[in-house]
Parts: sequence; structure tokens; C-alpha cells
Amino acid sequence: MKLSRRTFIKTGLTAAALVTCGGFPKKWLHKVAAAPGYQTTLARTIIPVAVPLTSPKLLPTDISNFEQYGYGVWQFGEGLSCPKRLDIMPSAYDDVAVTKNADLLNFFTISDIHLADKESPAQAINFGYKGGNSSAYSPTMLYTTHVLDAAIQTVNALHKQKPIDFGISLGDNCNNAQYNELRWFIDVLDGKVITPSSGGHAGADTIDYQKSYKAAGLDKTIPWYQTLGNHDHFWMGSSPVSDYLRPFYTGTNILNLGDIFIDPRGVDSRGFYAGVVDGSTPYGDIVGAGPEQNFPVPPQVTVADPNRHPLSRSAWMSEFLKTSSSPAGHGFHQSNITTGFASYTFEPKSNIPLKIIVLDDTQHDEDFHLHEQGYLDQERYDWLVSELDQCQSEGKLMIIAAHIPLSFIGWASHSPIGAKELTAKLHTYPNLILWISGHVHRNTVTPFKSPDDAQPELGFWQVETSSLKDLPQQFRTFEIVRNSDNTISIVTTNVDPAVQEGSLAGKSRSCAIAAQQIFKHRVYLLPTGSYNAELVKQLSPEMQAKIQDYGTPIR
Repeated sequence: MKLSRRTFIKTGLTAAALVTCGGFPKKWLHKVAAAPGYQTTLARTIIPVAVPLTSPKLLPTDISNFEQYGYGVWQFGEGLSCPKRLDIMPSAYDDVAVTKNADLLNFFTISDIHLADKESPAQAINFGYKGGNSSAYSPTMLYTTHVLDAAIQTVNALHKQKPIDFGISLGDNCNNAQYNELRWFIDVLDGKVITPSSGGHAGADTIDYQKSYKAAGLDKTIPWYQTLGNHDHFWMGSSPVSDYLRPFYTGTNILNLGDIFIDPRGVDSRGFYAGVVDGSTPYGDIVGAGPEQNFPVPPQVTVADPNRHPLSRSAWMSEFLKTSSSPAGHGFHQSNITTGFASYTFEPKSNIPLKIIVLDDTQHDEDFHLHEQGYLDQERYDWLVSELDQCQSEGKLMIIAAHIPLSFIGWASHSPIGAKELTAKLHTYPNLILWISGHVHRNTVTPFKSPDDAQPELGFWQVETSSLKDLPQQFRTFEIVRNSDNTISIVTTNVDPAVQEGSLAGKSRSCAIAAQQIFKHRVYLLPTGSYNAELVKQLSPEMQAKIQDYGTPIR
């Protein structure tokens, strides 16, 4: 069924309220007005519109038909509230007369951008191009750099409204641990010219998503930092790069692999060619994908590309020393690169007693397990405890930034330090206020209440940031404020990247919605996928006394 203007009107929605992947016919375009300014989800939200029941089921590659059958349509909705959460406060706590007295810190997080070299012969498109696994293929693959650029432009606009002290990426900048994918990420933040294609650069002069463009770049006054994710140094986030996998990255042969999720041989299985996107086609047609018996001759890409080479932990970290934005290394130092140790700390403001502890909680290569992700070895645990002890003794508040959530059910059973053991240790530090993470592509808040009711200050919060690749394609802002009773509040807000009408980032938004409608993967907190909150944290008497003179007064 082709959707007409009348069909839209029957839904109770006007053309001005609806946006689709391909856009409306030109005679309607003037009715789709972009709202002025940059607004967070406190002001307005993005609401997917259900696919009509009469529409056929499409494949995720049917991008040209999304608009016709009502896939990827969205409208603006009302803003979300910001409930005050007292989950980790004493049961008798009364906040009626409490006011916000001073700003301590303002920062943003982005996560799971999954910048994808869609033309790489080492991707795993065959697992998702006909449905199945949206991590392997999604129509948003065509636009990953454009969405990141839109998010950074939105950060810059918010920074003008209220200064942002720093930003941090929570990992999975890359989709497939490739050099060119990481360079796209760094170069977007540095504001360089982006060529979002590889190999022979097919369609670079004629296809919109293939054309080079100048990224806006993050405002140079905002320092940004980086966390390591599993996709940043593992093949598709799912396996160390083996001797078998490595040649496919920089060669012309398209990867031949079996179903690694059900075949006990894992990445040693064979039987399906992975496929690539044909960048010379308007909707990114998939070629070279399918059972090996369908190909008398193994499929290839036309041009090999050394810039597709896979990155180790150390090689990945070294690229952050090659940027024009600040700080140098974005948290990593030469010692990290030499040792491969991807954890570090920084203090974002010299006049606020607060330290960020950036923790690598991804697996080791040597004992990798496909179905388990969160992992902490003894070395990293001992380092973490040392940093926590030091901060506690110095009277500093602490935030842990890690890719994988502490509450993630896939925490590795073979991890030397288990999630329960780690949580129990964290509950001994009254100055720990927050664990921030990505990985699961969701916006959730989890309270870790103190195990001792007599010491509520031992509780802390966990906040997860969703992916820029998948619905809802958002980042987060965090404002930490001191309250009149010397508690602190962590105000966390989801932000939709502001997209211009007809832009590639706008197309990506609709394609992300269409992908969810096709794959039906779980999205938390539908219909928006968003969650804002004010998270209140009790401080120890010692920290209350120390913190009362810090911060910028709120007028």
C-alpha cells in the first residue's frame, strides 16, 4: 500500500508533524518546518509512528520502499519530565525544602557510535541484511559519520547556552576495530574533511552518503576523553582478530564465515560470504553476500585498502595522540600505549574535588568468550582499588567511566573479578557517586543502594547512554549540583542530535526507526527510548563539610 497524504491525515497527524527517510514530495516540503534552536528531551521528543497494518513486511535493505509503506516515520512529541530519584537516600529523607545551590560540573557522554566502513570485506553484513542481527547490518550504516557530526554540532549549541566542562566517549567508536573507522571519529571531532568511503571510493562524486564533507568539529574550548569498547579492538566486537580474519581487512576477498553464534567452531566456521555495500548505488545495495554455493567464484571488492587494517589496544590508543583537539592523547599517554593498559584518570576542574576514573572493562584476547563481555583482570582491579583509595583519602568525589555496565547480565563468568565482588568493593567508598557506561545501546538508570542503612553514603548510581547508531540515537548531558543540604544531585538528560530537513543525519534517524520496526529488537522505554532524572546522592559528613564552599552559585 502506498501512503498518500490522505492516509497521513487519517492517522490524526499533519504532514508538518511527520518526517520520513526519503522525505515528502516537494510540494509538501515547505510544510515540514525544522523547529528553531537545539532542544533536549526535556522540551520535546522524537516519537516513531507505527507502520500501517496494511503495509508489507520489508527487509532492512528495502530503504527505497520505507517511505512508501510508512516505515521510519516520526513526529515531535512532548518533552519528558525529570523525576527526582531518592532510591539510594535514607528512607526518612525529606527533600521538600531542599534547593539547588551551586553548579559543580557539566559534561556530556556519547557512546556506541559504531562508525562503519560499509565497504570493508571484513564486515559481517550477511548476519543482518535480510533480518536477524541489526548489529551486523542496519540501514543506518550509510550515515554513521553524519550522525556523529550532527551530535557534535548539537553539543556546540548547548555549550553556548551553558558551558560544558568536558565530554567523554564511552567506547565503540568503531564498528569493526578498523583504522579508518577510528580516524573518522577523531577527524569528525577535530573538524576535518571526512571522506566516508573506502577502497575505490565508489559514488564519491554522485551518491549523497559517499560525498566528502567538512565536519563542524567540537568546540575547541571543550576537552574530550575516550573509553575503550569491545568493538574498538575486536573483530565486530565479537572476536580477537585472528590470523584467518586479518587478511580480509586489507585484501580484496570478502570474508567467508559460518554462523558464529550457533556453530561451536565460532570464527573457525565457514559457509557464508559476508557481503559489502555497493557505494555506487543510491540506497547502498548489498553485494557479495550469501551461501558460498551461490558463488562459483569467491566474491571480491574491487580495490583493497590498507587503511582498513585492524587495531590492537595499543594501536587504537596511539591514534588519540594524533589530533588537533584537546587534551593531547584524550586521556591516554605513551605509557598506556607501551603497556596496552587502557585505563587512566583525570580531574576535569582544578577547583572542584572530583576525579574521573576511566576503566577498561573489556575482555582479554587470550581467553575471549563470545557470549560474555564485562571483564576485569587482577591488574586492572588492583589499579582501580588504588585509585579509589587515593581519591577517598584525598576527599575527592569519584565517577567511574567504563564501556560495559556493572549491572550487565553478560559480565564474563571467567572474569578474575566478578561483578558481585566488584560491586561489594565499590560499596565501601562513600565518595563514589556514579558509574557511567554504554555498550547495551539503552538509556537506563540503576541505583546501587548502600548495603548498610546506617551508611547511605555508600550507595551510588549507574547511568547508561544509548547508541548514536540505533534508535533512539541520543547522547546525554550531566549536571552535578550541590544542594542546600549538602547532598548532591546528578541531573542527567537525553539529547537528540538536531538534524536539518533533508540532511543525511535526518535520513539516518528515520532509518534507525525503520530498522527497529523491521528487526523488532528490544528498545527500552518506548516510545521515545529516553529517560531523564535527577539522581540524589548522600555524602559523608566529612565530604559535606568540604563540598559546601565549592561550585558556581545558582542564581
